Amino acid sequence: MTVKAVQQIMLGTVTQNEKQALHTLQAVKKAGYDGIELNGFMIRPTSLLVRMMTKMAGMPVGKGGKFDWKALLDEAGLCVVSVHEDLGTIQREPENVIAEAQKFGTDKVVITGMYRFDYSDQEMVRKLAQDLNTAGKNLKQSGIQLLYHNHNCEFRKVGAGMTAYDLLIEETDPDHVGFELDSYWPTEAGVSAIGLMKQLGSRMKLYHINDRGTRIAGSSMTPILKSDSMELGYGNMNLTELVEQALKVEVDAIILESHKNWVEKSPVRSLQVSSEFLNGKIR
Repeated sequence: MTVKAVQQIMLGTVTQNEKQALHTLQAVKKAGYDGIELNGFMIRPTSLLVRMMTKMAGMPVGKGGKFDWKALLDEAGLCVVSVHEDLGTIQREPENVIAEAQKFGTDKVVITGMYRFDYSDQEMVRKLAQDLNTAGKNLKQSGIQLLYHNHNCEFRKVGAGMTAYDLLIEETDPDHVGFELDSYWPTEAGVSAIGLMKQLGSRMKLYHINDRGTRIAGSSMTPILKSDSMELGYGNMNLTELVEQALKVEVDAIILESHKNWVEKSPVRSLQVSSEFLNGKIR
């Protein structure tokens, strides 16, 4: 059964203390979501650099590094669909990563791209694929699946007609590496999200959903508007087609992640509005 979940990064501004975190998680559950996707850097004490980077990106991580997330999620009645980690941590501390996933009752660990990495360098991308294969093989021995999550950098070309994402799909071992497709970012890069879903087939284990459009009302100063994250069904993406394909390959979870530009400037209100679309597609 495909569950509905929310990415923890949406909740940084509304999880400033444990009481507020519990209230927010209960609101997530009440809106019809079944689970949460956690981030390693939000459930453990995090360096100042990471906190500054996420804040500058408009997604502050909050003060959750000291919270008992297991207890909070249990009380709210939410499951954990996966944990986001970086490749370096998985390579250095595989035992800790495995133990953390098992603690939260999930069998999925997701890598969310690489920092200071040239996705246009074919040899670097091939080396990344090899590293993913090795890390995935090691995690699989403990019953943990490794998934790769895209942004837009993976759609840089590494050769004639081939993107870095194409190369990662081709060079990774399906037995050891799966994918968590985020359809917002290829759409932003001018790439067909439904085409990627069909290319991945059953290798897509999780699906990150968001919509893309504009919130402007009335006339505009210029004929060109800047698109941004939107609540599901309020943008221009063909989300019905994308959800249908995700359900066709039986993804384990469809996970909402919007970045900012929230209705009423509230991530909770935003996820509530988006739940109306998801609840209508996934019973």
